[in-house]
Amino acid sequence: MSPRGVAIPDIRERLFEAAERILAREGPSGLTSRAITTEAGCAKGLLHKHFAGLDELVAELVLARFAHTARLAEDLPARAGESTVAANLKTIGYALLTSLHPTTAGLAVSTPAASLRIREALEAGAPGFDAIQQSIAAYLDAEVERGRLSPATDTTATALALVGTVHHLLMTTWGDTARDPGEQTERLVTMLLGPTTGGSISHGER
Repeated sequence: MSPRGVAIPDIRERLFEAAERILAREGPSGLTSRAITTEAGCAKGLLHKHFAGLDELVAELVLARFAHTARLAEDLPARAGESTVAANLKTIGYALLTSLHPTTAGLAVSTPAASLRIREALEAGAPGFDAIQQSIAAYLDAEVERGRLSPATDTTATALALVGTVHHLLMTTWGDTARDPGEQTERLVTMLLGPTTGGSISHGER
């Protein structure tokens, strides 16, 4: 805490947020160590005290955003019976689809060192798509038990289809600036569950 009682953000998070702002505003060409530390309002050499370089920072940023969404997904099973199934799935799908700015996702995919680090971390068990998929499947199982989904629902396949498609959209359509994450999520969940499940989300949620 600062002397005035205001929490000081973790320095890594400050650097992550600064990098995200630069990427959104200037694109990959504007992402330098000096630009990030200046944007974050911290000492010039601080970035290299926490990261080996920009590739590692980008990789860790992506992993941090995936972990955040995985934590959100952990709460899904406890929400079984609330709102609608479609609305709950749209919320987590939208959160994952908007967890990274398109430019950040594009840089992560196109930078071999960052892409490799992300893949290795996820394979080693870092919270990400597998954890989100498991939480969604557990949530759907709970909804089946409550009778809000048919007993014939293949909950594992539905969770895989949702997370797999969102992952594809997130990591491969970063160049499509005309995309609407809310509309994409809406269409995907409707396709998986059918139009009768209903529900809506605020597209401003993150």
